Amino acid sequence: MKTLFHFFLLFSCVLFKAQVKEYWLIDLETNKKTLAKDSASAVKFLDSLTQNNYYFTEIKKVNKEGNSTQIYFNKGKNYNEAQVKLSGEIVKNFKYKPEFFTRNLDSLKKEISAKYKNEGFVFNRVKSEFKGLKEEIPQVEISVVKGDQRKINGIVLKGYEQVPQRFVKNLEKEYQGKSYQEPTLARLGQSLQNHPFLLLQKPPQTLFTKDSTQVFLFLQKKKSNSFDGVIGFGNDKTEKFTFNGSLNLNFRNMFNGFETVNVFWQRNPDKGQTFDLQSDIPYLFKSNIGGNFKINIFRQDSTYANVKLTPAFYLHLRNNQKIGLRGTFETSTVLDSLYVEGRDYDKKGIGMWYDYSEPSDLELFLFKTRIRAEADYIATNYTAENINASQTNYFFSGERNFHISGNNYLNLRGETALLNSKNDFAVNELLRFGGWNSFRGFNENSLYADFYYFGTAEYRYLVGNQAFFDVFGQYGELHNKNLELKPKLYSLGLGFNFILPIGLMSFQISNGSEFGNPIKFGDTKIHWGILSRF
Repeated sequence: MKTLFHFFLLFSCVLFKAQVKEYWLIDLETNKKTLAKDSASAVKFLDSLTQNNYYFTEIKKVNKEGNSTQIYFNKGKNYNEAQVKLSGEIVKNFKYKPEFFTRNLDSLKKEISAKYKNEGFVFNRVKSEFKGLKEEIPQVEISVVKGDQRKINGIVLKGYEQVPQRFVKNLEKEYQGKSYQEPTLARLGQSLQNHPFLLLQKPPQTLFTKDSTQVFLFLQKKKSNSFDGVIGFGNDKTEKFTFNGSLNLNFRNMFNGFETVNVFWQRNPDKGQTFDLQSDIPYLFKSNIGGNFKINIFRQDSTYANVKLTPAFYLHLRNNQKIGLRGTFETSTVLDSLYVEGRDYDKKGIGMWYDYSEPSDLELFLFKTRIRAEADYIATNYTAENINASQTNYFFSGERNFHISGNNYLNLRGETALLNSKNDFAVNELLRFGGWNSFRGFNENSLYADFYYFGTAEYRYLVGNQAFFDVFGQYGELHNKNLELKPKLYSLGLGFNFILPIGLMSFQISNGSEFGNPIKFGDTKIHWGILSRF
């Protein structure tokens, strides 16, 4: 019985195969054989040859053997040069000349098709119709079947979906309803590259159905908590070798709201200490309004102490742009009664700020572009003298990474700040800058000014995607009205940054001085730091 069943199954398969017709298309020039599933497919194949510049394709003979049909054809010459006449629609949409000669018909058709794709006609088909020869030059008419114009109807998240609703709505607002174009998809993917909280696992994928076009984003929650530690070595004002450093701890997106809590501590060689505590909630009440609250405490040994509170609210213009309004509440107390350069004061004020960042394609670089601008109006009361004064404060910084060629990059950075008032400033309210992330070659917060600016040019050479060497130079100037100083400063140095399993490791050697004064070897600054994410 089992043998009979196998025989019946084999007989059925042979009978079925015998009933299937085969169409073989054989190129007489190359002897290449192509199998078509039916006669309609065979005709479509031959038509495609005439659409691809083989205008004189001829069927030489047809042989039938049982259920198999062999179609022998000769393509003839491939005419890729032609005198072209375009349809009125193509001329109107893309401002081509109605008629012209082309040496590459294939390239022209791809160019026209690409232009229609950029208009959202993803499935367009450019047709060429042979109209004969004129002085051995093919005369060709080109038209297009556009198909339906595609627009992005929806954005679907896969993988990590617990992102803030407002973040998703912002993406939909920016991209949904736009014509479906490859540049649009590339821009969407670029906007999520090196996002602080998200990892885009692969480029955006598209699902086309008859009535809709949906873009799928495959996301993964990024390890965004970070520990940033820096150890520095240098001389203080007495030229004594000292240790300094900073700790920066960030807790981010622990509750899937893109929120951040930041704790920062720094000690400089001149016995100054800074402590910052900051929290940021980007989408309050599922809106585009965010809140940022920061408290800063600075103490200069036993001389004076400043406490500054800056609550702020901001609006997301886009996912990488913010504009905000903030308040300033600051108090300073002179701890040493013999310190006459400082003054007790209270400050209250209001200000605006703008922040823009563009992500980098490289993990080694935190961003490609970053801009920060601030302006504040401050009312100051010097409590001991019972004097009231007003002042305006300004700050601007900008940074950009340029790709020169190959593994060569150029980082340019500029920063400036100004305190403006009719009254003289006490030392304890002056701007403080200098150090690892500022004017290198000088101690942390060792430069005091009511106005300063500096620029940095840094050449970077990448070693794969895991490390880069850098050489930098800086130039700047500070103004200190109290001391009537306007020194011009410079700084030089080199460094090495590389990725280890525990994070991004940085090592830097720098030295700086005032123009006219030689660099002292003993003033060399050495910094070693690590940025680790968990």
